[in-house]
Amino acid sequence: TRALSRHGLVGSMGRVGAAGDNAAMESFFALLQKNVLDRRRWVTRDQLRIAIVTWIERTYHRRRRQARLGRLTPVEYEAIIEPAALAA
Repeated sequence: TRALSRHGLVGSMGRVGAAGDNAAMESFFALLQKNVLDRRRWVTRDQLRIAIVTWIERTYHRRRRQARLGRLTPVEYEAIIEPAALAA
């Protein structure tokens, strides 16, 4: 908290016992664990880093359809929203 204050930042803090606060990140990390981390043994951190970035960019953002985005992938959704936001 001192480092945050020193830099003029406020930490993200949820209410005690509010499980929904972390639900999105818990879901993301569960998918990452299942689809990347547990698939094999990683010899170097660099190999793991490349595997994580590749999974996020190729699969998580481009192929994974999300109900709250109208069954679009995040990339498809951004392609629709960005021109509308620029026009506004």
